[in-house]
Amino acid sequence: MLVGALAVLFDTTIVAVALHTLSIELNAPISTIQWVTTGYLLALAVVIPITGWAQRVFGAKRLWLIALAIFLTGSILSSLAWNAGSLITFRVVQGVGGGVMMPLMSTLVMQAAGGKNLGRVMSVVSLPAVLGPILGPVLGGLILQNLHWSWMFWVNVPYCVAGIILAVIFMPADGPVRRAPFDGVGFALMALGLVGVLWGLSNTGDDGGFGRSDVLWPMLTGIVLLVAFVAWALPRGAKALLDLRLIKHWPLASSSLLLFLSGITLYGAMLLLPLYFQQLRGMTPLMAGVLLVPQGVGTFLSRSIAGRLSDRMSARWLAVAGFALVAIGTLPFAFATGQTNEVWLMAALLVRGFGLGAVTVPLMALGFRGLQRSEVPDASIITRISTQVGGSFGGAVLAMILTHSVASATTTAALTSGFQHSFWWTMGFTVAGMLISLALPGRLPR
Repeated sequence: MLVGALAVLFDTTIVAVALHTLSIELNAPISTIQWVTTGYLLALAVVIPITGWAQRVFGAKRLWLIALAIFLTGSILSSLAWNAGSLITFRVVQGVGGGVMMPLMSTLVMQAAGGKNLGRVMSVVSLPAVLGPILGPVLGGLILQNLHWSWMFWVNVPYCVAGIILAVIFMPADGPVRRAPFDGVGFALMALGLVGVLWGLSNTGDDGGFGRSDVLWPMLTGIVLLVAFVAWALPRGAKALLDLRLIKHWPLASSSLLLFLSGITLYGAMLLLPLYFQQLRGMTPLMAGVLLVPQGVGTFLSRSIAGRLSDRMSARWLAVAGFALVAIGTLPFAFATGQTNEVWLMAALLVRGFGLGAVTVPLMALGFRGLQRSEVPDASIITRISTQVGGSFGGAVLAMILTHSVASATTTAALTSGFQHSFWWTMGFTVAGMLISLALPGRLPR
């Protein structure tokens, strides 16, 4: 399953560094090319809520193979796209497959673990999320520098094919499936609500930020629809698309809130850091990707340690320590200029990455502690949505802050000040996460 999931994570991080190139190659403005990413994220959000229902109806193995085949089809079609419109359409196809795969992987591995050694298990499940930010930007930079842009999508094909073959051979056969009624009203409310919120957040990078009508109205509409979904789903319990009664389970509720904040610190900074190296220091996308490798290495090194520790102690102090390390690793960028020593910044990124792993792994494991096997699919969806929306919110807020800070910058000093201001906001979100971590359960629930 990890092999197939690598295709989804690589694809997300590779495409993120290619928007400028795609704008030139496909002769389309950035405002249009942004939908290559936005359309993918919206498709992802629409299908995540139905994963639990689809698993019950189709069976886990069949659903995994279907989702991976859809993602493979979308990758091949994207590589053959002839204009911006066709590429956006095919990216939506990819999003449908990827949106099912990520929560389904967590569900199946957590169910197989049977509630034991969840920290160690989650440290393995998180491997694609770690390798994506390490290798994705570097691979994307190499492709854009030496090959045609279509190879960004062809690189997914070997992972998808290998993932399908391995799944057919090694995944256990599905048991009997059952017919389950589909909560159409709940799906419409939740899917449209998530689309509205994410669509609004994706427009905040333009002039006007959160005050724009194409930001406010989609977001407000989305929030209203999500509130309506809560009102619809709570009385129906397990019959709803998503059993929201699980939020009463404090380990899941607290970990979801912290995963939202960790999504802000991770994805928000993943927007700022490449721009800092490219705009302020004049580096190529490839060089910026190489300089970001230490952050991924730090996460890779810390995830197994964090996994073992989270099986022996409470997630509270692990998360506090992790957020503290993220803050320490971010602080040098709040003072950095265009001449700051690169070795010093790479060391800071190593510490920052170590903190991210120390936060993410125990929080993801905590959300599943004390749950019944039948409750794991809905818990996977809740934690996935928390991370997804947190990342979108963090990216939107920090993009708006950076845009406002550098909008009138005509000198290097003004540009430097704008980036420093944005990194101080990142510090604020990180400190908030550290303080909220104190409310996590102090003991491991049975």
